[in-house]
This record gives sequence, C-alpha cells and structure tokens, in this order.
Amino acid sequence: MLPSPRWARRRVLVVAVLSLVAYYLLSSSYNKYQIDTIIHRTKPEAVWEYIADFSKMKKLNPTILDFKIIADHGNVDHWKYSVEYTERLSHWPYSRNTAVGHYSVRKLPELEGGQYSVASTHRTCFLLGLFCLNSKGDFKISYLNEFDTYCQETVLYQCPFLFGRFCRREVEFQRTAIMSNLNRHFTHKAS
Repeated sequence: MLPSPRWARRRVLVVAVLSLVAYYLLSSSYNKYQIDTIIHRTKPEAVWEYIADFSKMKKLNPTILDFKIIADHGNVDHWKYSVEYTERLSHWPYSRNTAVGHYSVRKLPELEGGQYSVASTHRTCFLLGLFCLNSKGDFKISYLNEFDTYCQETVLYQCPFLFGRFCRREVEFQRTAIMSNLNRHFTHKAS
C-alpha cells in the first residue's frame, strides 16, 4: 500500500523544515574578538621576534600539543611560513583538532603605521577533518612610549550559530592565555 499523496507532502515539508533548522543552527558566521596588553620595559622588536617563532607558541598557548613547519620562505623584511598543529579544546580537553596556519611576519612601513605585524589565517578541522572552520588573526606590536610595548590582537573566527558561546569561550581562553604568558615571559626577563 502506497502512502497517500497528502502524507507524502507532509513528510517532504517536515524534512525540508528540519533541514532548514539544522542548516541555520550549524551554519557558520564570522565573529570578532580583540584583546590588548602593555608589556613594560620591553622593545616591540623583541616581542615581535618572540611571537613570530611558532615554537614559542607552545609556551604561550596551553592548548597546542604538537606542530610541524610545512613551509618557510622570505627574508627579514617579510617572512612567511605555514605550520600544521594539533590542539585540544580548553573547555573540552578530550577533543583534539588539527589545523593549518599560514603566517606573514613583517615590519609595516612607516606609511602603514610602522608597527610590527604577525598576520595569520587558519583552517581548523574537527571530526577527522569532516568539519572545518576558518579564522584570521592580526597581531600588531608597537611602541607605547620609549620604554613600553603595546600589543593588540584582532581575531575573526568562524563558528556555527549553535556553538556560538562555546567558540567565544575557547577564543577568549586562548587569546587571554597568550597575552598573559607573553607578559609573564617579558616581565621575568626584565627582572
């Protein structure tokens, strides 16, 4: 016995509505997060060199477990490298993800502010690479005055609507840890 045409239309409508709701809840939008800090008695170039070296990122970001540099080129004026890394989530440490980051390290010309810059793009994948999200980071380092350094990081991160608060907490945890550990490193160094 075949289902009635009316029941078939209802089933199609229910599937369509559920699909739209699932798409809305899982679709990704970009969010912005910005953080800054002042590092006393430190030159911007020293902070820039420290941040630019990804091996130091394991000390700054407690969620990074392992990494390998997969590309590296450029010169002292504009250095680019790519890194593949594994990290755990701070609020769900049993879950691991893999990411590929592309970094651009340079001192901006005076016309562009003369700041030191570490810009990056990342593709972070979960569930054995079945679900991936993108993000962009822009870390600017400059003189606050003749003795102190001002650091500002702006992150644009992609996150599904359903996980918005979880993503925000993860970004806040990582970025706050990085700034705090960076400040701690240079405070101990200056002492």
